[in-house]
Amino acid sequence: MTTTQHSASPHPPLHWKLVIDAADPHAQADFWAAALGYAVEDNSALVEQLLQHGALPAEAAVEFHGRPAFRDLIAVRHPDDPYDEHSGTGLGRRLLFQRVPEAKSGKNRLHLDLHTGAGRREEEVERLKRLGASVLRHVREPAGEWVVMADPEGNEFCVQ
Repeated sequence: MTTTQHSASPHPPLHWKLVIDAADPHAQADFWAAALGYAVEDNSALVEQLLQHGALPAEAAVEFHGRPAFRDLIAVRHPDDPYDEHSGTGLGRRLLFQRVPEAKSGKNRLHLDLHTGAGRREEEVERLKRLGASVLRHVREPAGEWVVMADPEGNEFCVQ
């Protein structure tokens, strides 16, 4: 019999981002930051620096919450994770919304499951609806119960 032992990796955990296509990345960032309790990244110092050096054309920047931001990209990050103070970029768990011209079509191949804790699912569903999400269906199976919802652009996610 062979036993597999798990040893600590010599490498620190990787920081990551899940990239999500969006028609309006800034609205999606606001929705998901509120939904998850995440922070919208403030890349204004980096955007200003790139604009000043001519490395970013003016039309590639917008004003978002009163500060310069990238027009086509914005991320939200877990508030406890580290971030680069010069660029505002998170160094941990992130969702990055990128502008794309085409609308969502078909079923998501990847989705988020939000775990609310015992007895809090319906309260959380109502909160997410107030933020702009919609209920697609309630699921009751032997494996459990959850609510399938859609964010403001129609991306499905589950609330358990």
